[in-house]
Amino acid sequence: MNFFFTAIKNFFPKKFIKFDPKLLFYGFSIIFFASYGQTFFISIFNQEIRIFYNLSDGQFGLIYALGTLFSSLCLVFFAKLIDTVDLRIYSFSISLGLALTCLSFYILNNSLFFLFIIIFLLRFFGQGAMAHAGETTMARYFEENRGKAISFATFGGQIGVMILPILTVTLLKVFTWSLVWIIAGTTILFIFLPLLFFLLNDQKERHFLFLKKNKISENNKKLKILDILSDKKFYLYLPTSIAAPFISTGLMFHQVFIINQKGWTMSLLATGFVFLGIFSIAGLFVGGPIIDKFNTKKIVILTHIPLFFGILILLTFNDYVFLFFYLSLFGFHMGISFPIIGSLWAELYDLESLGTIKGILHASAVFASALSPLIFGFSIDLGFGVFTLCLISLLIIIFSTFLAYIAIK
Repeated sequence: MNFFFTAIKNFFPKKFIKFDPKLLFYGFSIIFFASYGQTFFISIFNQEIRIFYNLSDGQFGLIYALGTLFSSLCLVFFAKLIDTVDLRIYSFSISLGLALTCLSFYILNNSLFFLFIIIFLLRFFGQGAMAHAGETTMARYFEENRGKAISFATFGGQIGVMILPILTVTLLKVFTWSLVWIIAGTTILFIFLPLLFFLLNDQKERHFLFLKKNKISENNKKLKILDILSDKKFYLYLPTSIAAPFISTGLMFHQVFIINQKGWTMSLLATGFVFLGIFSIAGLFVGGPIIDKFNTKKIVILTHIPLFFGILILLTFNDYVFLFFYLSLFGFHMGISFPIIGSLWAELYDLESLGTIKGILHASAVFASALSPLIFGFSIDLGFGVFTLCLISLLIIIFSTFLAYIAIK
């Protein structure tokens, strides 16, 4: 454990932390609390939600897909506001939105339309807007140590992956599943929102210095959505950016089905998330420095290698020990790919339009993550098993990596 903390200390030296500690912890905390809208957290309640609403895997997957799809469409136009709206106002609004959505489970309406709205808002505010805000802010204001800054913010998400599943499974033994959601919402209201005002109290000065340093005028022409969508390189790199969201969302959303097929338990799964979190942090230690030393456009083709072998293990072995190997490789991929792919687009396009670009990317990723629960869910309903889910995932990795390779050439 001492080695673990020493590694973190060496990776994030005091000089780096002191550059802008408040903004770093803003990125860390907003991505941590965005976990409530991420699939790994929502899927813990998969069985309880399906029982309450009397849904099959495919039916719940359809509702989840539709909610996620609509959130991605809204995010395309909403996320670009981070380029023009004060970061304090923007962050407060989306965080309050996620908090109120979590608290909405208090109503527990048995209408499927109500469930759709809740899923839509969880995905829009959590997976979409809050995660986008944290990553975009790090990439924009930390030009010199962009890789480390994105890694530091991502660290918040990995801590969420490590502790929230175990904490949630424990709470579910004591409280009803709807009450656990209410507890989640109150943590945003009474912990994160007050913290947000403190961490961003000097944002006006920070943004002024950013504009001055980069000689950017508020009236300068920014890239428009159509400008980006008409660029060939965007489509060559896009698949490698959205392959992981598609695969990880599909496998995480149906993780209860997978562990039942494998003969594993929820307790083992919760423990496995600790391995996922630890190895995702290890991946950050690798991914961050690579970004700051090498051309991201050339190394991006390597990012999915750990995920490929992790899924290969899931496909091949049934012993519970291999659950930990699978989740460890899954986590390492998360850690190494997030900063690399996050930095890729800052290299390809200008910083002034970064919010618009990342808004399109996040929307594309959310759209991809909308499809996989639906496709995987109906595959399960049709009688297909873990083998089919893994095979689809492996083929997507191969295809997306090939397109990125073409872009390099």
